[in-house]
Amino acid sequence: MLSYFVIAPILTAIFLYVFSTAKAARMIAIAAQAVLAGFAAHLFYLCKEGERITNIGDFEGVLGITLRADTLTSVFIVLTAFIFFVAAVYSFNDNNDKLFWLLLFIWEGLLIGVFLSRDLFNIFVLIEVATVVVSILIMFNRDRRSMYDGMFNLMVSIVVMQFYLFGTGYIYKLTGVLDMEAAASALSTLDKSSLVLPYALIMTAIGLKCAMAPLFSWLPKAHGTPGAPAAVSALLSGLHVKSGIYLFMRFQTIFQGIDVSGFFIVIGIITGVSGFIFAISQTDIKLIPAYSTISQIGMIMVALNIDDAYSYTGGLYHVINHAFFKSALFLISGVIAQVYATRNINEIRGVLRKYPLVGTAAIIAILGITGAPLLNGSISKYFIMSGTNWQITAAIILINLGTIITFIKYSRILFRDKKRENESEESKNIENIEKNKQAAILIPCTFCFIGGIFGEQFIEFLFNINVSLDAAGYLEKAAIFAGSGAAGYFIFKYYVNKSALFKRIREIDLSFRAMCVSIGSFFAAILITTGLIAG
Repeated sequence: MLSYFVIAPILTAIFLYVFSTAKAARMIAIAAQAVLAGFAAHLFYLCKEGERITNIGDFEGVLGITLRADTLTSVFIVLTAFIFFVAAVYSFNDNNDKLFWLLLFIWEGLLIGVFLSRDLFNIFVLIEVATVVVSILIMFNRDRRSMYDGMFNLMVSIVVMQFYLFGTGYIYKLTGVLDMEAAASALSTLDKSSLVLPYALIMTAIGLKCAMAPLFSWLPKAHGTPGAPAAVSALLSGLHVKSGIYLFMRFQTIFQGIDVSGFFIVIGIITGVSGFIFAISQTDIKLIPAYSTISQIGMIMVALNIDDAYSYTGGLYHVINHAFFKSALFLISGVIAQVYATRNINEIRGVLRKYPLVGTAAIIAILGITGAPLLNGSISKYFIMSGTNWQITAAIILINLGTIITFIKYSRILFRDKKRENESEESKNIENIEKNKQAAILIPCTFCFIGGIFGEQFIEFLFNINVSLDAAGYLEKAAIFAGSGAAGYFIFKYYVNKSALFKRIREIDLSFRAMCVSIGSFFAAILITTGLIAG
């Protein structure tokens, strides 16, 4: 039964809450997580043969709670189980706190519930409970900044989810059902003008969960806060934000009569550009990948709204790829901040020499996210650009150029700075990194590599979509990457590294009131756009 995928992580959480002080208990929990990943893989194979449905309480049709798993759902469940396994391995020696392990696996069960549920109200409940869990994890170390960031995340989510709740209530008023499939069928018979308000309400909530512009200010606070454990940041950026993308895809099928793809392409481009500008401005080793997530989400949103099979497939594959290289980058940032006792990248140098394994993993993850040839990001970005016109292609190249500049800045931590430190300074205070953390970092980095070498095969295997990578086209994209890399280096060296503008951008921090204004502005924009199209 599909309900076991929700129940099993919660039972693991309760087990760890009782026995988490013993290392043996955590080993059992990690083994249980590996078993869950195995069952998730088995579900994926079953879903390749057809959709799987579980009716909780034996109520048929729209009367009960229905869990459904198709190929897309099963891919997200496998990804969830895998990334949580990596996070658990990473955290093995870090936390003996019962609350941490309890919240970690409850969070997993709630996320899987979001992916499986087809009931609009149940999704609301699952997201709200998950937000509470995540906010507690953000505030886990109870320092002043983390407490603010956690409460900010909680309050913003509470506000925006009221939009979702009102939209759900409006759908129920129109159709009398809360089941996604039944609601989609009923809404398809109604006049488009009656769908404008519920669509705008729900998409405002999903837009924030996806961290679209101008609704992304919560993301760096949640993902990059000082008090959150590195594993929590990796899960937030590598996985949790994907639940918003998943819901975006699902709700687009419910409102099939409304096509505002052009709106979301523009929003995606603005999101991508805004994300890399803020990322370039940062000096915090966790905030750089946090803002970079916003930039990559923008690229994914562009791809998912282009009317081309290759671009859409590239967007789907980039969702998977982003989970791997971004979780790796956050875990790497966590161990580096720990051993150097600082998060300021201007004070971190020589990582590759001191910690060659971690440094090598960082290079792989950086090459993956920037779209270097033979890495997974190059495959997804190749397919994204395969079906775009020249304007959108130029925008994607610009976003990727910003990503390259961002990680040129980030990669300075890998090498010595001869102007600032001598050999004796570089060689002192070398702290060992635990084997479990090294293993946790290497696992997603390995997938960054094989996801590039076998990209076509992975896409066909995961999504049942046959794609063909043209050698000449791929070489062209490799040449664009090389040119972007050279341009990015000179832009960083002669402008970004010397400009005071980025310091001022770094100091921008929206208040809760400003965030509420952004939510209202986004709602108004999508309401007007949808109304014009439907009218």
